[in-house]
Amino acid sequence: MTYDIRQLNAFLAVVQHGTLGRAAQTLNITQPALSRTIRRLEEQIGAPLFERYATGMVLTPFGQALLPHATLLQREAEQAAEEINALRGLARGTIRVGAVASAVSLVLPIAIGRVLAQWPNLQVHVVEGVGDLLTDALLTHDIDLAIGVSMPDTADICVIPDCEWHDASHIIAATSHPLRKRTRLRLEDTLDHKWVLPPRGTAPFEEVTQLFASRGLPLPDIVVETRSIIALKSMVAHAGFLSWMPQPMYEAERTAGLADTLHLPHVGLQRRLMVFRRTKGILPQPAVKLLDALRQIAQGL
Repeated sequence: MTYDIRQLNAFLAVVQHGTLGRAAQTLNITQPALSRTIRRLEEQIGAPLFERYATGMVLTPFGQALLPHATLLQREAEQAAEEINALRGLARGTIRVGAVASAVSLVLPIAIGRVLAQWPNLQVHVVEGVGDLLTDALLTHDIDLAIGVSMPDTADICVIPDCEWHDASHIIAATSHPLRKRTRLRLEDTLDHKWVLPPRGTAPFEEVTQLFASRGLPLPDIVVETRSIIALKSMVAHAGFLSWMPQPMYEAERTAGLADTLHLPHVGLQRRLMVFRRTKGILPQPAVKLLDALRQIAQGL
């Protein structure tokens, strides 16, 4: 079945705004014209896409099935138009990249700086998050490249060879934390103190779980779970929490004398960071430029 991109744009506008009136205003067309467009799409599909109520429009199961495909088609069309316009000198082009906080703290800014030094008209859109968020963002075409912890290839996402780095994760604490006064500090000494971590199911949480389990210890007192890097570091530096993160993430706090590694014997984890992309499709040229810069950094150039 062939879809008209204008019909899909109309469909997505109604999904986003919830009513024909607001969607029509956004698209700068009349409400009757938008209603006809949606009905033509429904006739083409052979099923209703929305349930129509006085308060607005709600997706039917058919509409819910169409939604992810319509979103991907719209983004592919936008990227194609952007690349063509960029080649014609009519648009800047956009680098869409996601990365774990460790890469955002060091590697990614260096790579972006190199790219913009050569192509100053490019724009950059950065998504920061842990692995599950970056995987979703790749699959929904919100980003074209992801920098994250090593993981196996899948049918949809593959690793880019010759482009990797290493960092090390540690337990961190404020420089004034009372545990720093202890001699011969042991991992079990941290059990009596409050912790802040990314949520369950994320790599940092699982790493801490495995660390304590390997010593025959229960999980520490994880009082706060958050994806906010600012919150994680602030609660360590200013509220007496312990946490677990790679060193580049807290380098600024270490330099400022606010927080640093809590030195415990044989506690630390080396990680391999790699670059991932969607298996299918052409990598947009702005992303290719960033990937070239990342490869140079990985190779020490």
